[in-house]
Amino acid sequence: MNPLLGEAAAASVLFLPSPSSAAASPPQLSTISFVIRRILLIPASRNLLRPRGFVNDLFMDIPESHSMECEFSTGDFDNDRVPSYKSSAGSGVKASLSSTGNVHELLECPVCTNSMYPPIHQCPNGHTLCLNCKARVQNHCPTCRQELGNIRCLALEKVAESLELPCRHQNLGCSEIHPYYSKLKHEQLCRFRPYNCPYAGSECLVSGDIPMLVAHLKNDHKVDMHDGCTFNHRYVKSNPNEVENATWMLTVFSCYGHYFCLHFEPFLLGMTPVYMAFLRFLGEDSETRQFGYSLEVGGNDRKLTWQGVPRSIRDNHRKVRDSYDGLIIHRNMALFFSGGSQQELKLRVTGRIWKEQ
Repeated sequence: MNPLLGEAAAASVLFLPSPSSAAASPPQLSTISFVIRRILLIPASRNLLRPRGFVNDLFMDIPESHSMECEFSTGDFDNDRVPSYKSSAGSGVKASLSSTGNVHELLECPVCTNSMYPPIHQCPNGHTLCLNCKARVQNHCPTCRQELGNIRCLALEKVAESLELPCRHQNLGCSEIHPYYSKLKHEQLCRFRPYNCPYAGSECLVSGDIPMLVAHLKNDHKVDMHDGCTFNHRYVKSNPNEVENATWMLTVFSCYGHYFCLHFEPFLLGMTPVYMAFLRFLGEDSETRQFGYSLEVGGNDRKLTWQGVPRSIRDNHRKVRDSYDGLIIHRNMALFFSGGSQQELKLRVTGRIWKEQ
């Protein structure tokens, strides 16, 4: 017998209580038993998961010319007994105890289905759930209805600490692999993570990559689409006093092989009604400094100008607006540009986008 296999098997036996002693097993031991049993049943898939630390001893290769079957006695076992193995020739099985799907399933909260992070709680029967859901289920196990108490599943936390997993955005192009406990932080900042819809006139929950969002803006929000790096945006409003209920306008430009969103909207700056125009970039913040843009609005032989760097759509629309990072026009000035009429607002915003050298 492979010595390493014998050590791993012996280690697993120590954690598997017999039926007669299961009732007396402490919750932590029953959970360790559950974790080890689940790991022993995991099929081979080593390319997506890297074991580290204390579970390394449980990962081993069985020669390809043999397969193994493990038999455990159902009665009480003593410290001198180890499981017996039958080996047989076959097409060859390479048994690895690493599997992204099955190990990750152990770390999935049964209530919210999100990955669990310390503290991981468990009931007396070994069923686990995350800290946030512990309060949601009113301190009762959602699986067996036992009272949860304050039992930590240290075994599962240790298993999680030993794992390295691929980024959840792997299908979008990310090839990075991270330790389990730092994986979440990476995913929150991963450059391949989906973008949120930049449309500001409604609470749109759509997210996706740039081509998908451009199609979504065109087909679902009926946004005007333009090619070119210069623009001439006209804004007309019959009642300029209704700032709160005014329409938020968005235009998308295709320029230098990228997409840009021109926002124009009214809002209250303190108690003062203002209008604001600004540009956002459909891409990462690190790419925005490749570009610059200018805006101009005027009338009656006066004009206001603005020059800046477009903001990434990673920044929430309200965050950009509330930072006043754009061309701001007070209503009185806007009415002056419109010819002095208090009945109708007519503004023309012109501008251009350029690529920095």
